[in-house]
Amino acid sequence: MSLANENKTEQVKYPITDRVLEAMEVSKRGCDELLVEAEWLTKLARSEATKTPLRIKLGLDPTAPDIHLGHTVVLNKMRQLQDLGHTVIFLIGDFTSMIGDPSGRNATRPPLTKEEIAINAQTYYQQASLVLDPSKTEVRYNSEWCDPLGARGMIQLAAKYTVARMLERDDFTKRYKGGIPISVHEFLYPLMQGYDSVALKSDLELGGTDQKFNLLVGRELQKEYGQEAQCILTMPLLVGTDGVDKMSKSKNNYIGISEAPGEMFGKLMSISDELMWSYFTLLSFKPLAEIAKMKEEVLSGRNPRDFKVALAQEILTRFHDASAADKALEDFNHRAKGGVPDDIPEITLTGAPIGIGQLLKQANLVPSTSEAMRNVEQGGVKIDGATVSDKALKVEAGTFVVQVGKRKFAKITLS
Repeated sequence: MSLANENKTEQVKYPITDRVLEAMEVSKRGCDELLVEAEWLTKLARSEATKTPLRIKLGLDPTAPDIHLGHTVVLNKMRQLQDLGHTVIFLIGDFTSMIGDPSGRNATRPPLTKEEIAINAQTYYQQASLVLDPSKTEVRYNSEWCDPLGARGMIQLAAKYTVARMLERDDFTKRYKGGIPISVHEFLYPLMQGYDSVALKSDLELGGTDQKFNLLVGRELQKEYGQEAQCILTMPLLVGTDGVDKMSKSKNNYIGISEAPGEMFGKLMSISDELMWSYFTLLSFKPLAEIAKMKEEVLSGRNPRDFKVALAQEILTRFHDASAADKALEDFNHRAKGGVPDDIPEITLTGAPIGIGQLLKQANLVPSTSEAMRNVEQGGVKIDGATVSDKALKVEAGTFVVQVGKRKFAKITLS
């Protein structure tokens, strides 16, 4: 049978049931874009009618060992689709990590070593399993099909996409016009990510808004290989705790999912009331109708802090447990009244007398002495409850409680 006849066969009309419409609503919740909606609705209807799960793909390059809440936006969507009965494929880009994803970058990204990739990949999946159901998750590595391609296969794959189309990528265009070098191997990244979709026969691929070009390449390559084109679903980039930039470790506006409960709770409570609603949509598993009701209650005069607490406890319960969430709330309220948490770290240091900057750095309360000085200038450093205002302070031997900002405490014994 020809491909044309096969496509005609696929034009069977499947009933759009309430379950299909519900699945469509779940798919679109919080998303930035779903392409192509009509195609996805058809896939959902066919899946429902034939009782055949759809294949949902998410590829992550293990470029860093830790995951923050920004990364979990797409993982949450995967879990929602997983709960609908579809097959979730957690694809670890161990091969593509060696190329380096140029998305959104103005310079060539340095590739990782195999050893770095292996360590990061293990940590990534362990943390992702806090969101996904491991028993229903298919874990794959794209080196499975990328390594066997060899030079001949790479050339044949490269022949299926043009340089002109590759330069339609916004970041490539800007670098080309700005005279910033683009290495030839960077063109291979979207091709290899697209080939992943061919190898996995994916029905839907997820990614952040910065991945749209790469996801579209997957659609086109599937057509080239005679497959039904995947749909793509992009999720917004979560704004960080500063309320300005996307969540990022480099911006220091992130909330790590493996952070201590108290630290995580405090960071969530620090976000603005307005930003809270975006966090509810993208991070919470509460129904949209329930979130809408919360908004109405706030408009009617209820304190938004009540709902921010509920959000923080939901997220802490997911990544820690309910008792840790309750304890974090208790400690947060205690600190709000000027108290000190019960479970602060105890640290022993030597070298008295020692400058306040070095003390804070050695106690891991700040990343650098310059950051320590900045906190002192802003009145954010306290010793036994007294604010430190002298940047030249030399701390003598003794045992005392040091506080930096609202959330960082340590009981230090200095000798």
